[in-house]
Amino acid sequence: MNFIYKLFFAVGVTATLGIGNVVAEDWYPYPVEVWNPPFDMASPRTTVNYTPLEKAEKPWDICVSFPHMKDAYWLAVDYGVVAESERLGVKMQLVEAGGYTNLNKQISQIEDCVARGADAVVIGAISFDGMNNLVREIRGKGTPVIDVINGISSPELSAKSLVSFGEMGYKAGEYIANLHPAGSGKVQVAWFPGPPGAGWVEAGNAGFQEAVAGSDIEVVDTKYGDTGKEIQLKLVEDTLEAYPDIQYIVGTSPTVEASISLLRSRGLTDQISLVAYYFTPGVFRGIKRGQVLAAPTDSAVIQGRVAIDQTVRILEGKEYEKHVGPALYVIDSNNIDTFDRGSSLAPDDFKPTFTVN
Repeated sequence: MNFIYKLFFAVGVTATLGIGNVVAEDWYPYPVEVWNPPFDMASPRTTVNYTPLEKAEKPWDICVSFPHMKDAYWLAVDYGVVAESERLGVKMQLVEAGGYTNLNKQISQIEDCVARGADAVVIGAISFDGMNNLVREIRGKGTPVIDVINGISSPELSAKSLVSFGEMGYKAGEYIANLHPAGSGKVQVAWFPGPPGAGWVEAGNAGFQEAVAGSDIEVVDTKYGDTGKEIQLKLVEDTLEAYPDIQYIVGTSPTVEASISLLRSRGLTDQISLVAYYFTPGVFRGIKRGQVLAAPTDSAVIQGRVAIDQTVRILEGKEYEKHVGPALYVIDSNNIDTFDRGSSLAPDDFKPTFTVN
């Protein structure tokens, strides 16, 4: 049994979660997994019901840093940190670096946050290893640093609110591998894991490749790139020119969202199927309309909420879980109408929000 497969079954993660719809003010208790020892994705996990604090003791000033706000995935995380900051009664300032090529800008923005007196920093990192010196510097000043969504390799972090993107990639690969087991006939797949060097991308790629190994899935092209939709569209166009016989496009949500209209315009909708390896409103609509087969969800809203609660607990010296992530499950036509939408997507009327006072 392979490594990720062992992890998947060792913790008893189920294919679907029976979670009722939550409202913004009452999202908890929420089932999450806790890694122990923390900060090692290979550590054993236990499932617990996460319950945040009712209110913060004071209006702490929390700095939140995202790689960008160019797609609806990060809008969902934004909603999570904004809603939880408001519920707990803390201040929040969010900065975004504009894309995965802007590591130095992200570092500079975080340094500015700390210089102005932020009590803690929550980071959705552009680079898995590239933030380590900054984390060491911030922690040396006694300021907590919480790693959200993407992953940072530093052992000096205060906490993590994130899932295994290796398993996200694995679940996407497993979904199509189950449709095309060994001996059923080779099918060509193009794979778009996201921006090179990001921790979540490298993990997602490893998980996907492992899941399809031994099946009749043939990955004929792997293209890395920033998650801007225009960039992903160009990558897909290049792949279609080089591999006109592909039967699946699997990748980031912007990849899949861009591919929907491209395939329609070229008359390829019936030839090529789409699978995303994370979840956004565009993917949600695509599954509802039969344009996208499936996508795992990591409950991005919940990860943002938990990161803010972890931060407040740390600042107030209260007990907290150091490494938390919602259990993963796949959404397809079978459960698209029944899954907990509020845990994965921002409300339709939510706009990018950068401050909570």
